[in-house]
Amino acid sequence: MKVVVIGCGRVGATVAAELAARGETVSVVDIRRSAFRRLPATFSGLAITGSGTDADVLQSAGAETADLVMALTEGDNRNVLAAQLAKHTFGVPRVIAKINDPLRADAYRTLGLETICRTVILADALVASVAGGVEATNGMVLAPTAEPMLGAPPAGSLADDQARAAADQMADEG
Repeated sequence: MKVVVIGCGRVGATVAAELAARGETVSVVDIRRSAFRRLPATFSGLAITGSGTDADVLQSAGAETADLVMALTEGDNRNVLAAQLAKHTFGVPRVIAKINDPLRADAYRTLGLETICRTVILADALVASVAGGVEATNGMVLAPTAEPMLGAPPAGSLADDQARAAADQMADEG
């Protein structure tokens, strides 16, 4: 499968790296060259510096032959514009846009775009956790891996220094 990922932030880099590791053909687009540092050294895909809202950049990324485009930047407007370009200009069969606003996500689905709304995902996971504990969230909320420390902060730690400073200040004032 040929996939174009727009946005090489935490989500985009993770998705691109995982798909490439699975043997998919992956191109990643980001406006900042430094964003590609998030990709592992073993990343076998193509990294393209430019805007995912630019048709020439999308063409360079291979959008005209892509099976899937994912618009995963931090901006809802950028994601929907990039997704619409991929869907309607390049005829990409599947396009997924990451949208933060649930109302926008609903509206964009009427334009033929698949959407993922982390606001809805997070809210659903938190409500499930309240109702049924960590186990009810299918791995969306993770249980702690250690017990919290009891007692005073470790000597020499920042927390210890701050606690001592606060105690000294209270003694001076009192």
